Amino acid sequence: MKLLLDTHIWIWTLLQPEKISTRLAKLLSDGETEKWLSPISVWELIVLVQKGRIELNMDARGWALQALEDFPIREAPLTREVALAVPTISLPHQDPADAFLAATAKVFDLTLVTADSRLLAAKGISLLVSCPSDS
Repeated sequence: MKLLLDTHIWIWTLLQPEKISTRLAKLLSDGETEKWLSPISVWELIVLVQKGRIELNMDARGWALQALEDFPIREAPLTREVALAVPTISLPHQDPADAFLAATAKVFDLTLVTADSRLLAAKGISLLVSCPSDS
């Protein structure tokens, strides 16, 4: 399975694993599962720290670099194909970061893992919902 982690799923996996379902935790620990992360998620982390919505024990850049070392994950490239796919994604909101994540999943044939109800309404992509209640 090839999973693209939504920003909050990536952060929860590292900082609040209790928010991750048992099913997803098993998938993430399975050596056969490809784990992907968009650079959009790294950017979103920085924005969340700047806005004070997330507190880390170090600066956002240092935390991200350490997190990527501790939890190896494949980078999903932000390509022109991804940008061109954005208008083909149907979302119930206008969040450009979510549109890029959904387009990335579509272009690279990844399953987007999220607990965001707005993203779960996306059409035309493979989705995996994750919340503790789906254990």
